[in-house]
Amino acid sequence: MTARKRAKGAGQGAAGAGGKSGARAKGADRQAAKRAAAFAGVPPVLIVAAEAAPLAKTGGLADVVGALPKYLKRLGVDARIIMPFHRAIKDRYASQAMHLFDYLAGDQWESRFVGIDKLELDGTVYYFVDNEHYFGGPIYTGNNFEGQQYAFFTQAVCDVIPNLDFQPGIVHCNDWHTAMVPFKLKARAARMGTTPPATLLTIHNLAFQGTFGDDLQAIAIGADERAYACDLGCWNMMKAGIDTADRVNTVSPTYAAEITTHEFGEGLEYDLRSVRDRGRLSGILNGIDTDTWNPATDGCLEQTYSLDDLAGKAACKRALLEELGLEPDMDAPLIAMVGRLTPQKGIGIAAHVIGTLVHEGAMFVVLGSGDSDLEWQMREAENRYKGRVCSYIGYNGDLSHRIYAASDFFLMPSAFEPCGISQMIAMRYGSLPIVHETGGLKDTVQSFNEFTGEGCGFSFSRFDGDDAVDACRKALAVFGDDAVVRQLVRNAMTRDFSFDRCARSYAELYRSMVP
Repeated sequence: MTARKRAKGAGQGAAGAGGKSGARAKGADRQAAKRAAAFAGVPPVLIVAAEAAPLAKTGGLADVVGALPKYLKRLGVDARIIMPFHRAIKDRYASQAMHLFDYLAGDQWESRFVGIDKLELDGTVYYFVDNEHYFGGPIYTGNNFEGQQYAFFTQAVCDVIPNLDFQPGIVHCNDWHTAMVPFKLKARAARMGTTPPATLLTIHNLAFQGTFGDDLQAIAIGADERAYACDLGCWNMMKAGIDTADRVNTVSPTYAAEITTHEFGEGLEYDLRSVRDRGRLSGILNGIDTDTWNPATDGCLEQTYSLDDLAGKAACKRALLEELGLEPDMDAPLIAMVGRLTPQKGIGIAAHVIGTLVHEGAMFVVLGSGDSDLEWQMREAENRYKGRVCSYIGYNGDLSHRIYAASDFFLMPSAFEPCGISQMIAMRYGSLPIVHETGGLKDTVQSFNEFTGEGCGFSFSRFDGDDAVDACRKALAVFGDDAVVRQLVRNAMTRDFSFDRCARSYAELYRSMVP
């Protein structure tokens, strides 16, 4: 072939590739336009929360709040976040934030200054409520002052909404820290004869309700609101939100059903049944940010991997065993836990599982912090079974990525679990979950069926240590069967837990809330 012909052929190939690339781009544009058209009727949304990743995070709430606006934007929904200007955020981003305005709050507050700042970061717009007295320390103080923090924040949000450079048609509140917003917006509208924005309250964990003394009630609820409330009982902030929000949702369908029962309702089951019976209660399963949690691109890992090439997962296991000082036994099943060490998470059951199965060849790694006595139990397990158990007490984000990637199984024996995202991340990384059938764990983990090969993990129905051990033994029984494990890993890694799905569900809920 002559040089001219080669050049001509190359040019045709480039043109062909360009044509295909252009076609793909046009196809993507059409899909984006289609999505935007589908949710064109959704008004702007203001998401109100105590924390949002990556700015400030203590748990899964921050992950959900931080990811949701990004994925809603892809659907053409203008969603922004308002949160406290916590010290951790201010230290890092104060120079990048724009000061919009400030004013003085009512004289019932210990500190009256309210500043409103704005920051756009990675395509998401944040508004910050600034007050050094209330937000200059930890996100949560764990005492009555915490109630003052978020009562102040709630009042500020309601005060500033009419003055923002953005007018939301829906205010989306999250957990007790913001649950008073629907109540106060409606109280104000009733006084002024106006129409408030529609309100949604998402319950991430009903066990935390914002219950404080009468002294806080007097501060948080003004005289006019008190008249409006009557017997609402607004010293329970979560109750106020449940009773007054236009819609209430939880972070999994099963949890939405569970919280209307005495066992899981935390004393608010009658309120929630009333909301359910009026068609105002629903469940939307959380998602995970698959850009962040992706074993094929994860920079924290010893070696990346994918479903088509799992060699990197073995390299990750080998590296983690060395990093944590565990025995270099690649043939031993590695069972992991990542999360808070609290009774809710079934840590007592986990200790029973460790003490039983370490004698049957299993190895364990635990990452987390929480109740001091449960931290002690995990440290004691490590000391007793040195080289077979590692308990890393504390938080280490990069290490959590390496644990998900290295582990063969992921244990979540929670007493209750509104949703849980750790089991989703584990499956994304090919670590098979072993879970108690409750809340979001029941919604996300299909137990292995040895006759059909279906399933993506293992589960037990009773919250019981021996039942948890039995479920783990079923997992260990298949560990040596490469074909079965490969099928289970495929089933797990192909599950759709993306925030695209979650965001579409929220956009549909928002759309149902407006005329």
